[in-house]
Amino acid sequence: MARILIIDDERLIRHALRDILEYEKHEVVDSEDGDSGLKAALEGKFDAVFCDVKMPGKDGIEVVEALALKGVATPVIIMTGHGSVELAVQALKAGAFDFIEKPLDLNRVLVALRNATDREELRKETVVLRQRKRNGDGHDMVGRSAALEDIRGIIAKVAPTDARVMITGANGTGKEVVARHIHAESARKGGPFVEVNCAAIPSELIESELFGHEKGAFTSAVKQRKGRFEQAQGGTLFLDEIGDMALPAQAKMLRALQEKVIQRVGGDKNISVDVRVLAATNKDLATEIAEGRFREDLFHRINVIPIHLPSLSERSEDVPLLVEHFLGGVAADLGVSAPVFDKAALKALAKAPWRGNIRELRNVVERLVILCGETVTADDVRRYVSLD
Repeated sequence: MARILIIDDERLIRHALRDILEYEKHEVVDSEDGDSGLKAALEGKFDAVFCDVKMPGKDGIEVVEALALKGVATPVIIMTGHGSVELAVQALKAGAFDFIEKPLDLNRVLVALRNATDREELRKETVVLRQRKRNGDGHDMVGRSAALEDIRGIIAKVAPTDARVMITGANGTGKEVVARHIHAESARKGGPFVEVNCAAIPSELIESELFGHEKGAFTSAVKQRKGRFEQAQGGTLFLDEIGDMALPAQAKMLRALQEKVIQRVGGDKNISVDVRVLAATNKDLATEIAEGRFREDLFHRINVIPIHLPSLSERSEDVPLLVEHFLGGVAADLGVSAPVFDKAALKALAKAPWRGNIRELRNVVERLVILCGETVTADDVRRYVSLD
């Protein structure tokens, strides 16, 4: 259901249009001249405006210009009688969305309205996306702690190079965020960023996922498929949870890094690849190597620049900034107004253990936005968040 404003000095036109729109379950407000109509359009929130081009007070062109001047983006559909089409064209040049001729045709009215409301929905989605970008799109490094500043410094030095980077840290500390930052600040930023979660792919499929396969290489290989290495050509390949990669795949990975060539599963053709490899893990690879689950030679190949991410409890001073960072996006996703977190609430959140790190904090922010009122207090935090 849309909220519609009708501006026309002809009572019969207003009533006919109201009947059409209310039959379609829309909410309708009408005004009998340009001055009162412009006032209503400025004061109310409408999804579309139907406006006569010639009427007492401000005409349709002046209404369109005044709305644009005030920054009101509501689409205006100009209604015009025979002989005033030229004025309607002027209104379009001034910023009107569309025009329809009188006498009004039911189908034409509904088509114009549907197009206008579709445009308005798209505009609103664009506003939300831009706001999320300003608030952070989920790939921002948020915080001013000394540990985070050190990491930013390393990224600034290593990103312009093609050096391989090993990112370590507990689950939820932001390893993918760091990888994306390295890619975004590198000479490869115009190329693809391809992510592989090694822990999520069965060991018997990881080689095909990474290197691709030829048709007939195995039962379900009904056609040739390029792997992630080829998909990342000219860009960055991010191997998340590399500590879970199967040993046979590790051997092939070592060759790919050493020789910059791969072979698809079931094939014997060498394929040259130009890919920067970043890796991440939450495991202690020294232990994995000692217990025979990870190749030491591969470790030394990928561990050129080590970056360790601290847990959130180790940089608790960043918690208020992260709450603010997540708040706008969470509220937009939920379609609600963002509450205010008072100082006591932020202080209580900063003291939480955050075993799930930044990922857990984001979920807690969403929980508090849903369950609390306009202000989130320390009592709310104690009630809805585990502080032990």
